[in-house]
Order: sequence, then C-alpha cells, then structure tokens
Amino acid sequence: MTAWRHYTLMVVFLVACLGMAVRIVYLTVAEGDFLIGQGDNRSVRTVSIPAYRGVVYDRYGEPLALSTPAAAMWTDPSKKTLSAEELAALADLLDLNTDRLMQQLIRNSEREFLYLKRRVSWSEVQQVKALGLQGVYFDREYHRYYPAGETVAHVVGLTGIDDHGLEGIELSFDQRLQGVPGEKEVLLDLHRQTIKNLQFGKPPRYGEDLTLAIDLRLQFLAYRELKAAVESHKATSGSVVMLDVATGEILALVNQPSYNPNDRADRPADGMRNRAITDAYEPGSTIKPFTVLAALETGRFSADTVIDTSPGHFRVGNKLIADPVDRGSITLETALQKSSQVAIAKVALELEERAVYDALVRAGINEYAGTGMPGEVAGSMSDLGLRYPVVRAVLSYGYGLAVTPLQLAQAYLTLATGGVRLPLSIVRQTEPPAGERVFAQAHVGEVLRMMEGVTERAGTAHKAHVEGFNIAGKTGTARKVGAQGYDDERHAAWFAGIAPATLPRLVTVVMINEPKGTNKSGGEVAAPVYARVMARALRLLGVSPDEVSAD
Repeated sequence: MTAWRHYTLMVVFLVACLGMAVRIVYLTVAEGDFLIGQGDNRSVRTVSIPAYRGVVYDRYGEPLALSTPAAAMWTDPSKKTLSAEELAALADLLDLNTDRLMQQLIRNSEREFLYLKRRVSWSEVQQVKALGLQGVYFDREYHRYYPAGETVAHVVGLTGIDDHGLEGIELSFDQRLQGVPGEKEVLLDLHRQTIKNLQFGKPPRYGEDLTLAIDLRLQFLAYRELKAAVESHKATSGSVVMLDVATGEILALVNQPSYNPNDRADRPADGMRNRAITDAYEPGSTIKPFTVLAALETGRFSADTVIDTSPGHFRVGNKLIADPVDRGSITLETALQKSSQVAIAKVALELEERAVYDALVRAGINEYAGTGMPGEVAGSMSDLGLRYPVVRAVLSYGYGLAVTPLQLAQAYLTLATGGVRLPLSIVRQTEPPAGERVFAQAHVGEVLRMMEGVTERAGTAHKAHVEGFNIAGKTGTARKVGAQGYDDERHAAWFAGIAPATLPRLVTVVMINEPKGTNKSGGEVAAPVYARVMARALRLLGVSPDEVSAD
C-alpha cells in the first residue's frame, strides 16, 4: 500500500471515530432522557403482584376455600406471531376449540392483548413452554379451590374468573377475603419474559382468613342424608339447617340440588340457589307448638285441658277444618302429639285476635335471620286479616304464612333456649351472644315436654326417634298452592326437632319439597332424615344419652 493511501484510510477512520464520539456525546447529553424513556417504554413494565385471597375454614380449621397458584396465558394478536399449526397444537394442549381460538384472534387482530386461557395450572404452563411458541406469555394469578366441593357449596359460594366473590360467603365477605395487589417494576426481554426485578413498589396485602361456624362433619352427614332422601322420594328439592342452641351458630346448612364450585362447566341454575334461606314455604303443623305456647300464656289452658273435636271436623265461615279421624275429646297435649287440626284451631279461636301472631313474631317469624348470606328473604306473614276467624284458625296450624327453613330453625331455637331469642351466625363466635327473653321459661318447658310425645310411638313423628335420646319435635305437611288453589298432590314435608329435649344442644329443621309416592307427610319423609342425621351428630359431638322414657 502506498503511503498516501495509508494516510488517507487513517484520516477517514479517525474522522469516523470522531463523528461517532460526537454523536454519542450529543445523544447522551441532548437526547439522553428521551432515549432512556423510549428504552424503558419497550423493556420496563410495572406489573401487578397478585394478592392471596383469604382462606375460609370450618369451625375446626378444615379448609373450605383456598387459593392455589395458577397462570393467565395471553398473546398479542396484532403481531400475528402464531401460525395455524401452532394454534392447533396450543388448543389441543389446553383443551380449547381450535376454530374458536382462531376466530378470537382474527376478531381481535388490532388489539395488543388477548387472554388465551385463565387459571392455567403450572403443569400446563410447562407443557406450553415446551412447545417453544413465540408470542405466548404468562402472568401469575391464583385459582380458588374448594376441597369439600358441593357438600358446602351453598354456604361458601364461589368466585369469578377475576377472583371476586359471586355467591355465598365468598360474596358477602368479599371485601374481607380479597387482598390488595402489589406492584413491581421488571425488565423484559424481546419475548416479553421477565429478565430481572428492578424495584418493588407497594407490597401485596393478603386477604383475611375467615372461620365459619360450620362443622364440616355435620355438614357432610346432613348433605349425605338429604341427597339420599331427595333421590329416593323423587322430590323437587330439599334443605336441612342445624343450629347450636348455646350460641345460635349455624353448624350445618345444606340443599338439594347442589353444584360443584370447582367445575365451571357444571353449574346448573337450579342447583345454585341457597334454598334454605331464599325459598319460603307454608310451614304447616310445625307452627302448632307456638299456638300451644300462646294458649299457655293466657293461663286458661294447660297440657290437660280437654278439647272436644267431635265429629272430627267443624266449619269456620266457608272453610271446613277436619282431622283424618274423629278423635273425640282429647287433651291439649294429645292434640299436639296427634297433630289435630280441629283441636288446635278451636284453641286458637278462643284466644285474643293477635295471640298466635304475636307469639310467632316474638319467635322471629317474618324477620330476616341476619346471617349476612346473600339472597336471604324474610318470608311473609301479615296481621291484616286477623279480625276474621278463618284467618286465625288456619294461621294456628301453619297456613297463611311462609317461612324459610332457616327462619323456622330460628323460631325453634327460641324454644330450645327456654324462651330466649338468639341472633344467628354463619361465622364462628368466640363467646355466646346476648339474647332477649321473649317467652316465659315455664311455658316453653311445658311445650317442650308435650313435643316429646310427638316422637314417641303414638306420635306423628315416631320415625324421628333417636335411640338413647328424648327428642322434642313437630312434623308439618303443607299442601302447596297450584293454578287451581291448593294441590292435594304437591306438598312440603317438614320436621323440626330439638335434641336432646332434656338439655337441648341442637335444633334441626328438615324440609323435603314435593316428594313423590304414596307417603308425602313430614312424619314419613322428613322425620327419618332427621333421625339418621341426629343419631350420628349427637355422638360426634359427645352428647350424653338421656334417661329415655318408655314410649
């Protein structure tokens, strides 16, 4: 190389280096902030740190709802990085419809963000990553899981895709259970995968845990027996409610039909309704103990008061009130044991107009139980027609009003406590709540003693008898209203019981809606369910047997 060429190349090289140096200095000084901002816009992101939703426990610490790690899988449709073959492989792996997935990408081709699937398990994430697809990204989230499944579905409820409560406790305590997401800045690579955590902003605040009053053991017993009864009697639906007499806590609350909250594809509308608190029915003869209680409060009636029911029926206005047979002259105690419509109606007509109504109001009928569970209704009962004898007569044996199974359980709780009305709670209580005395203990004690006869061999609910225990209870068989008035083929079969009668521990209400077959009465349909549940529940709770009186 000649000398002039050598020096020419050197000069050109030095000029180029000088130009580059000047450009670098210029960009650093004059354009530095702009370029750094542009770089950060492409590679630095502020991402959310998902907050762990609080765990829901039963009263003994068994988890009923908890959150497990999952992932949200998404893509950028505007970049069109996924081929048809890749989409088919992805859809097959995630159990998605390939054509539908392609249509979603086409419809959203102008967007920069589209979820491919939410709540993806980590095993699925690893399988997708193994495909080596470009343009598929993952964000961390949590998936709600319910270990007890449909057994406790109506109490706990469920959350939506964004982990907000939709039903049950998950909805009513949503603010308490859900946490507050945190934030952090991360550095992303070309494929939008996190390379490095740059800095943490605010940390996530996890949701509070919640301990329910529910005893999962009793819940399972009630669920199993109710499901078997609804299926065997081909009933439309059914409910069981169990309360703790000392605290008013709801130990079990089950319905049929039910649903599995873990299966998003199996959520029938008919099975998701919490019927024990949302559906009100006429309670039938389960109201009679309160009519008897109202009579005792006057001082003019006692268990031995004789009532003439001959010839087994009588007319009040245009209404014929009748017993299945002519029972002749019977005592008030026998009237309750045999569930005599004639005797109870005659007693009610001798009382003041508001006597039975006021007794029911004091027991909590026609008011919200106040559990906080969504959908709770107050039932219905009106005093507008009490001036008419026929209204007072039918009210005395449970027609002309509507109650939910939970409301009836609360009313019977007032009897079990000796006349003290307690608030109900679905959340475990640390100490017994303050109650309000609404009935005299002596009167309630006399009614409970009479109610024991209902479950003896001569009573209407002998199938509710539990070996080793005295049970105070009452059956109810209420005809349901149809298009042409009361339908003789459709009934609500009830049994409400207090166990043990001598030292009450549990109040339980069983309701079977529209049982099919020859036997539709509360004594034949609901009482056996009660007996099977109580036989195991009392032993699980370690309740000592009574000195059971001979039937």
